[in-house]
Amino acid sequence: METIVKQRKVILYIAISMDGFIARENGDIEWLTAIEGEGDNGYGDFIQGIDTVIMGRSTYKQLGTLSDEFPYPEQTCYVFTSSAMKEDPNVEFVREDIPAFVRKLQQQEGSDIWLVGGAGLAEHFMKADLIDEYIISTVPIVLGQGIPLFKGNLPEIPFVLKEVRRYGQIAQCHYVRPASE
Repeated sequence: METIVKQRKVILYIAISMDGFIARENGDIEWLTAIEGEGDNGYGDFIQGIDTVIMGRSTYKQLGTLSDEFPYPEQTCYVFTSSAMKEDPNVEFVREDIPAFVRKLQQQEGSDIWLVGGAGLAEHFMKADLIDEYIISTVPIVLGQGIPLFKGNLPEIPFVLKEVRRYGQIAQCHYVRPASE
């Protein structure tokens, strides 16, 4: 009898400003820590269901400025890049077609997949209809300019609001595909 493997979900778990930016124009995200949250703002519960993280090169480079230690030692980490990168034992650099690679990952056994960022990679995922859930934490600040999460020319993709949570001053909305409720 053939074993059926449940398809792993791709979840975009990210914080944005009230005006939709994930970072300042120079990539700075210090504004995220200036706002009063609550505990870890739900991160601990979220990461328990994740065994794979995916990010773009810019987000990967940003990690090195935030901490001396790699933040995802328990997860398999893939970094999409078109540039040659210095080897890192914590990550696997990917230069493959994004949709094909992600669909292959989804068919493998495991937990859910976290699309960490950034905006450019998220745009590729959105255009290929690869994101199953969005968990977006809105931070009460207007940046005025920066790197937007949602750029123009994206396809229309319907979602259903599953849950709204408050973590101090941060509002977190969890959206799911209508078929995956």
